[in-house]
Amino acid sequence: MIDPQMHLNDVLDPEIKQSPIRAGFGEGLVEAGARDSNIVALSADLVASTKMDEFAKAYPDRYIEIGVAEQNLVTVAAGMALAGKVPFISSYAAFSPGRNWEQIRTTICLNETNVKIVGSHAGVSVGPDGATHQMLEDIAIMRVLPNMTVVVPADAEEARKATLAIAATKGGSYIRLAREKSPVVTTEKTPFALGKANILRSGTDLTIVACGQMVYQSLVAAEALSKEGIDVEVVNAAVIKPLDVNTIVGSAHKTGLVMTVEEAQIAAGLGGLVAETLADHHPVPMMRLGIKDRFGESGEPNQLLDAFGLTAPHIAKEAKQLLKRKEVIND
Repeated sequence: MIDPQMHLNDVLDPEIKQSPIRAGFGEGLVEAGARDSNIVALSADLVASTKMDEFAKAYPDRYIEIGVAEQNLVTVAAGMALAGKVPFISSYAAFSPGRNWEQIRTTICLNETNVKIVGSHAGVSVGPDGATHQMLEDIAIMRVLPNMTVVVPADAEEARKATLAIAATKGGSYIRLAREKSPVVTTEKTPFALGKANILRSGTDLTIVACGQMVYQSLVAAEALSKEGIDVEVVNAAVIKPLDVNTIVGSAHKTGLVMTVEEAQIAAGLGGLVAETLADHHPVPMMRLGIKDRFGESGEPNQLLDAFGLTAPHIAKEAKQLLKRKEVIND
């Protein structure tokens, strides 16, 4: 059942509020800027698309337009961080961290500078822009960097909270944002903390660990499965790094079966991370849903999510297949 302490919106409500996850970042950045005058924002010619525009309007003296120069975006921000500022840098995730990973590695992570990286328009739900703009590898390449926090918010409200959290935490951070509107699952009262995964729905038969807008899809799938007598636990792993190992392992120990769902490459992404974690602490049968060693395609966002098996009906169908593996093992 849905945990009432999570204070979630009704995921089955056809009128559930929808908002782009990136909009929550924009709101949170303005709020963070009001709290700390050292926060500055730098963009690579995508200020409106990445939702930095409201910050630029509110604090024009603290906004810098770098232009289409993503490597420079990082190095300038690193220098400002060494001077005591708290820089947020934004672009499409395909370009940052996609194009400037080496500068992130060297000037942010190696030098332990306090830069916050915002990768917008991630995942196949970017839509018609196609494979060149559908960043699918960013979770993998960012989580392996030392001294880097990685956050994939479930919705706009969680993105707002995540922005405030990383703004107040010293060190390099990466926040991954989707482009299109998606259901707002969490509320102002829903807990969020760096290093913490939240069990949104408790269950005993199967654990689904999800991030980003796949949290909503997983909750809808869990509700559908409950009508078939299948009790699913849903864990929102918004904070990829540092991963909440205790919550993930504890849930796996309870259900004995784990599925991960992400709008990203499953190799070294959330699925890879959870598999590594369970291999170290509590191995159980697993299934990883996400992008499987291929690029995206051009299409409408909802069509693409369906084509890549990232909607609630697909998740429910695969969950039942995974349960069959558990039955074979138990026999």
